[in-house]
Amino acid sequence: MKVGCIGLGDIAQKAYLPVLGVQPGIELHLQTRTPATLDRVADTLRLPPAQRHTGLDDLLAQDLDAAFVHAPTVAHPEIVTRLLEAGVPTYVDKPLAYELAESERLVRLAEERNISLAVGFNRRYAPGYAQCVEHPRELILMQKNRTGLPEKPRTMVLDDFIHVVDTLRFLVPGPVDDVTVRARAEDGLLHHVVLQLAGDGFTALGVMNRLSGSSEEILEVSGQDTKRQVVNLAEVIDHKGQPTVRRRGDWVPVARQRGIEQAVLVFLDAVRAGKVLSARDALATHELCERVVRAVQERSAAA
Repeated sequence: MKVGCIGLGDIAQKAYLPVLGVQPGIELHLQTRTPATLDRVADTLRLPPAQRHTGLDDLLAQDLDAAFVHAPTVAHPEIVTRLLEAGVPTYVDKPLAYELAESERLVRLAEERNISLAVGFNRRYAPGYAQCVEHPRELILMQKNRTGLPEKPRTMVLDDFIHVVDTLRFLVPGPVDDVTVRARAEDGLLHHVVLQLAGDGFTALGVMNRLSGSSEEILEVSGQDTKRQVVNLAEVIDHKGQPTVRRRGDWVPVARQRGIEQAVLVFLDAVRAGKVLSARDALATHELCERVVRAVQERSAAA
């Protein structure tokens, strides 16, 4: 199986290539416009010159069976379009695009061509989070905070808060009938945002504070007088009378802890089986993110 990896930044090098580089039966092809980076990364994987590419045209000429897109978000629409038009099943980092119309177009194109399009919402596969589906979820609270990083609303929501949005959508136990957004923005920069999703018997809160004083990610699900807390995707604390702590094993790879390895294998297994994966549910997350962005913009304009 010939698999392309487009974009060789931190996320590709730290999370995806360590997984792809050890999969049996895969002929890995790398593509980036920066020759020095290409050679440095390819050398670590011991890839021959024929599997190193500086142009997308050259990569597409290799008759790929699948591709992973880790280029900057602004480049996603063009790259994903080229791949889908070439009939290549595609896995792309979130978000599909900064603009909802572009995300919608890409999903339609994949459906029209009957080609797999998967978006990298790895937290759905992270063991600590995936196991929360089995826990009572009357109240869900997720915080993903940073320090000293206020940012433009669209960039912050689509590049980062989207993980919170998608995780809440993944964990809510029923249909959402109420959506509320609160935020603080100053001088065009978003400081914090809070999303509330509510339905019959449940409330889900997603929080991001970019002036938090600490970088952290905490998920809590509770119900029926029990609570499960997941800290930084690594430590699981169950509360029922007395807390019980489960920590990530010393030898568990980070990519597995964060669900990236599992997401990659699900995608590759689907490609091998000829199963077409739909990005329609991922698009629903993008639609909700657009709703958040517009709410923030409206509040900023009224201030």
